Amino acid sequence: MMSYSVYDLKQFYSRRAGRLVRRLLSSHIRELWPDVKGLDIMGYGYAVPYLRSFQEESANAYAVMTASNGVHFWPEDQGRKGLVCLSTEAELPFATESLDRILVVHGLEHAEMPEALIHEFWRVLKSNGRLLMVVPNRLGLWSRVDWTPFGHGTPYSYKQIIRHLHENRFSTERKEKALFMPPFRSFLVLRTAYTIESFGRFIFPGLAGVHLIEASKQIYAGIPKGKAEKVRGQRILIVDPLPT
Repeated sequence: MMSYSVYDLKQFYSRRAGRLVRRLLSSHIRELWPDVKGLDIMGYGYAVPYLRSFQEESANAYAVMTASNGVHFWPEDQGRKGLVCLSTEAELPFATESLDRILVVHGLEHAEMPEALIHEFWRVLKSNGRLLMVVPNRLGLWSRVDWTPFGHGTPYSYKQIIRHLHENRFSTERKEKALFMPPFRSFLVLRTAYTIESFGRFIFPGLAGVHLIEASKQIYAGIPKGKAEKVRGQRILIVDPLPT
């Protein structure tokens, strides 16, 4: 399937179903990361709906969007400086060990080079940093419908994600599953979403819409020769808002 553009993603999260998805996933994310005071956070993929709750607490919250999906200005508050850029998977525009947290949403499933991307996450994270990935479940219903962004790109099983992480020197810390409600737009389903979410993890955990996996760096692993001193000289795009 073709990737959603950032404008498709933005439109999804502006609708009733998308707003509900944001609230459900945000509650899981904040349970895993309740305190981000003074931390530098990067959201990769299309994480801006979930970065908003971190803006006031964190030292900095940056949005990095993918070349496959495109980019739009963020944050959208009038008069605020743009904190978004477009980046390739193999060269993130951050210094080595400069970030405390990386949140990945609508990112891994669109990566053409997932190994290179996760290697870059390892490079830019501080030694005590944490990576949190929200990835469509290959067995879930949400990966099978294309009116949501979770139905685009390549969904993953839990074991596939763990393998990618371990091969790139990450250790798994915590895991969650979310989006147990079926991907229907009916008012009844949306109204009962919180009830379904509360018992879904116990009754049909394998059908969750997404995996949430938190990982930390394996700092004892050696850095490949030549990687530590590599200078990142790519040109990045900082987007200004369109005139109204």
